[in-house]
Amino acid sequence: MKEINKINTIYKASVSDSKEVESQVGGPLRSHSEIKRMGEVDSFSSEEMDRLKIIGSGVQNSKVLNIFRELRTQLIQKSKKSNFVCMVSSICHGGGASYVASNLAAAFALDKTKTSMLIDTNLYAPSLEKLIIGDTMAGITDYLSDSSISIKDVVYATGIPRLRVIPIGGNSEGAAEYFSSEKMLNFVEEVKSRYSDRYIFIDAPPITISSEARILADIIDMVVLVIPHGRVTHEQVVAAIEIVGQEKLSGLVYNN
Repeated sequence: MKEINKINTIYKASVSDSKEVESQVGGPLRSHSEIKRMGEVDSFSSEEMDRLKIIGSGVQNSKVLNIFRELRTQLIQKSKKSNFVCMVSSICHGGGASYVASNLAAAFALDKTKTSMLIDTNLYAPSLEKLIIGDTMAGITDYLSDSSISIKDVVYATGIPRLRVIPIGGNSEGAAEYFSSEKMLNFVEEVKSRYSDRYIFIDAPPITISSEARILADIIDMVVLVIPHGRVTHEQVVAAIEIVGQEKLSGLVYNN
């Protein structure tokens, strides 16, 4: 495993698998009081959080909660305490990237001085709409393909305070071209810079078998790779690391 050992940080984790109202004027959201004024909807109950396999302050499995808190600390240190855009991708389909991305975002949202955003770009297995309270009308693919749709039209509040979701949307044809467009690059820069205390997580398809994930890896700040236990080879892991590149790879999460 010589190639893997070159990574600066390796995370070892044993884990299982309504529209937002935002100000269109003024500078980045910075203060605790401004975060408290964010429009929220009903929060999920502890039972609903457990059913969705999302961590929270009242989660029954405190071990998993502490794992994601530690991952949060590691990512903040890696980014030198600046906000960032992090892509989460697995080595193969069904490897647990959506689970890890959702819980990383939930871990950041536990901190009342921070907000987080989840963006669903997994065209093959979109899953983030389950976190949204209420109906969705448009998502990231609709925004990228329709000039009449603005960012605020695709950002939704969830049942988790301070966590926002952008779903995949209904216009997935030609998504690879959308993700490589100048509009996608500007979108990523906009959602990152709008609020200085917002941390963005992109739930991406498997990095080794999808062009979309490889395209997205070029426009984000860091990547977390999810390795499903017993389902991939050493060669596949090394290939994924080479695709991402050492400069963007923040670490590996081993998923049981």
